[in-house]
Amino acid sequence: MKLRTHFVFSVGLLVLVDSFVFSSFYFSSLLVLSFISVLSNSVIDRLGHREVLTRRGQVPVRTPLTHTLPRSVFWGFIASTPVIILSLLYGVVFNAQILTALIGGILVGPSHMLLDVFTERGIYVKKYGRWKRFALAHFRYDNPAINGLAILLGVLMLLAALYLHNYHNYNYYF
Repeated sequence: MKLRTHFVFSVGLLVLVDSFVFSSFYFSSLLVLSFISVLSNSVIDRLGHREVLTRRGQVPVRTPLTHTLPRSVFWGFIASTPVIILSLLYGVVFNAQILTALIGGILVGPSHMLLDVFTERGIYVKKYGRWKRFALAHFRYDNPAINGLAILLGVLMLLAALYLHNYHNYNYYF
């Protein structure tokens, strides 16, 4: 998938999970999770792709450095540590922002792998001591229909997080 697709889908998923954990929607958590999504997905794609020279020219190839499920959790958590460190430096010992950053850092890597498992080459899994590729569907990474569907799903999750917990604003009981 394209990088912007990873950004939108991850932000939607992280904000939806965060809204269920804290049973409300906070704009500050949207900002923190957006930062974590952009930073983590950029790190996973920059470190996990290398260019290989073929007869067709330079071709980007995934590596098992970041495109495995356990390693993606690690890289997502590493990318969320600046938010945690900044929160601790500004005197926040433990609050919702640090828990939001922890949850976001842990979940952003698997959300990246969830989208990459639908592309042509998939993700890496260890089988019999060797790295093998695993893909559920073999869509091209730049397929506009699949990228649009993932972006739409991310926006729908973001809207669900926004409107799902606003039942106390209804005037039904008055």
